[in-house]
Amino acid sequence: MTASFGSKTKLQLNRHIMTPRQKELVQTSWKKVVPIADTAAELFYGRLFELDPSLRPLFKTDIKEQGKKLMTMITTAVRALDNLPALVPAVQALGRRHGGYGVKDEHYATVATALLWTLEKGLGPDFTPETKEAWVVVYTILADTMKAASAESAQSVPAA
Repeated sequence: MTASFGSKTKLQLNRHIMTPRQKELVQTSWKKVVPIADTAAELFYGRLFELDPSLRPLFKTDIKEQGKKLMTMITTAVRALDNLPALVPAVQALGRRHGGYGVKDEHYATVATALLWTLEKGLGPDFTPETKEAWVVVYTILADTMKAASAESAQSVPAA
């Protein structure tokens, strides 16, 4: 089953089925991260740049400010998991912007690794294998949507 959300970008719902339990796990675990959001953002970006130092130049703004934006975006996405189709346009727009910043498809795997590591550090024993799998599913849905929108945007740009 493929659902179309806006223009030509499609979200492959059959490839990444998010169960109600996975939504609950992501939403519940994220509530535990919110009180330590500044620390989580610092951990995330530290790990991201440790994994791939070439990503640092993509960030033109203050990294603390970028961390606040990241935490706000994740909070918004996590809260909207009950209505994923309503979230898709914002995620697509984010994907198009990231493509414009120079983010490549392969960077999403590095971000996933840094995010999962950060969640593990922040949640400790609450980051169970089941919770980790739920985050993998959610991140994959969001990242695939962003990548598809970025690719579509790149294809629609007229050649110079």
